[in-house]
Amino acid sequence: MGRNFTQLYLHCVWATWDRLPLITTDVQALIYRAIIAKCDELNCQVIAIGGIEEHIHILTRFPATLSVADMVKHLKGYSSHLVNDKFNREFKWQGNYGAFTVDKERLEGLKEYIKNQKIHHQRKSLIPLWETVDNKQKKEEENDDDFDF
Repeated sequence: MGRNFTQLYLHCVWATWDRLPLITTDVQALIYRAIIAKCDELNCQVIAIGGIEEHIHILTRFPATLSVADMVKHLKGYSSHLVNDKFNREFKWQGNYGAFTVDKERLEGLKEYIKNQKIHHQRKSLIPLWETVDNKQKKEEENDDDFDF
């Protein structure tokens, strides 16, 4: 019998507490390293990571044995714990997040978008769906009447 094969790509976005500019240059590298290390531990492959002072984007390939909620919980918890411990300051993430599955053919474009977050925010060349973190998008989707059953 053959083995299972999955090719699952996930783009996650989440913000700092109250969207405060907590991802300063002195903690950014630590946050990114912590997330990459935790992903390795969870058998996820980080394809891209980036963000600005008040939110972060992560593109991963992840195993079918891991739920999205568990992955995000571990990444957020581990990274905030390290910042609080190492820098002795209060660092928190918002409780919510956005998570989107990604088609393999779109990986390169999304990877570049994530790596160039600062530029996209400066130039206001954002892709709104890829920036969704709030419950506002969820409410709009719940009210969408475009589905026919």
